[in-house]
Amino acid sequence: MKRFLFLSITLALAAGAYADEAKTVGRVELFNGQNLEGWKTFLPDEKADPEETWSVKDGVIHCSGDPVGYLRTTRGYENYTLYFEWRFPGNGGNSGVLLHGSEPDKVWPKSIEGQLESGNAADLWVIGGADFAEHTNPDDRRVPKREASNEKPLGEWNAYKVVCDGDTIELYVNGLLQNRATECTETKGFIGFQSEGAPIEFRNLYLEPIRK
Repeated sequence: MKRFLFLSITLALAAGAYADEAKTVGRVELFNGQNLEGWKTFLPDEKADPEETWSVKDGVIHCSGDPVGYLRTTRGYENYTLYFEWRFPGNGGNSGVLLHGSEPDKVWPKSIEGQLESGNAADLWVIGGADFAEHTNPDDRRVPKREASNEKPLGEWNAYKVVCDGDTIELYVNGLLQNRATECTETKGFIGFQSEGAPIEFRNLYLEPIRK
């Protein structure tokens, strides 16, 4: 009896350990901390040098903000939770994360943008014909965030969590749900970060697939 009880407890503990492990299986590192493998740049100015706009140092992606364009994944994704940190090292400025992007590459590609502009992080924008239910004003491509800005002071790192589940997108800034889009017309595609006039930095980029 004691032997049976010991075996049952051992199996239960093992099952718990495997369950915990299963929760973390599938994490996809989007940035290796060393270079931009798995990413491609698009700058409409063909004479521009992408390495002067996008570079990597000390595990951080640095964007000069000039010229306008974007850095995007080489493959598409759907049904995931995206995590990353960002900061403006200078006086603030504009940028955004492009979700469910599609070709052709241009400024700006068809996508739904999670805003990163200083003070307006988590506003949602429709680009190139993409749309969602909460976007009801045809004269304004922006749907403002729900709450007052909870971004940290300029120069400090902020955390973004983006949940793309089916036709729904949720944007969390520093742990607070700030915006939600439902019935999105785009549900899969590349992930991109805008170069839009100001220096900005990114780190700790990864996603976790949502199991269906």
